[in-house]
Amino acid sequence: MALQLDGLVPLLQVFDMPEAVAFYRDVLGFEMVEHSPEVEAAEGRFFHWCWLRRGSAELMLNTLYDAGERPPIRDPMRAERLGDICLYMGSPDVDAAHLWLVSNGVECDPPVVTGYGMKQLYFRDRDGYGLCIQMRA
Repeated sequence: MALQLDGLVPLLQVFDMPEAVAFYRDVLGFEMVEHSPEVEAAEGRFFHWCWLRRGSAELMLNTLYDAGERPPIRDPMRAERLGDICLYMGSPDVDAAHLWLVSNGVECDPPVVTGYGMKQLYFRDRDGYGLCIQMRA
C-alpha cells in the first residue's frame, strides 16, 4: 500500500503572535481552529502556537521566542533569510484581493500575469514570509 497524505499545513515562526494572528485572521480572513492554552484573560491573547484555516488553506503559527526571551525588536536579518519562502493561495479574483489588501494597509504592487499563465499578487507578512494570491489568467 502506498503512503497516503491529506493536506499540508506549514508552521511559521513569528516574532509577535498577536500581531501575526491579527494579520492572518483579520486581514486575510483565516479562522482560529485551535491554539495553545497559555492565555492572558484580560487581553484574550495566546502566546505559543495556533492553527488557522480558511477554506482548504491551513497554517500554523508558533512564537519564535519563549515567554520572557523575546528581544525588544525584530532581527532585520531574519526577514532577509526568509526571502526565499513563499506560500501560494488561490483566489477567484486577484484584483479584488489587491484592493482589499491595500485598503487594509498591506504594501503590495498590483497583480501581474506571468508567462506561464497565472495572475499573481505578491506581498509579505510582518515577519518577512512571502505570500502570493493567484489565479489562472
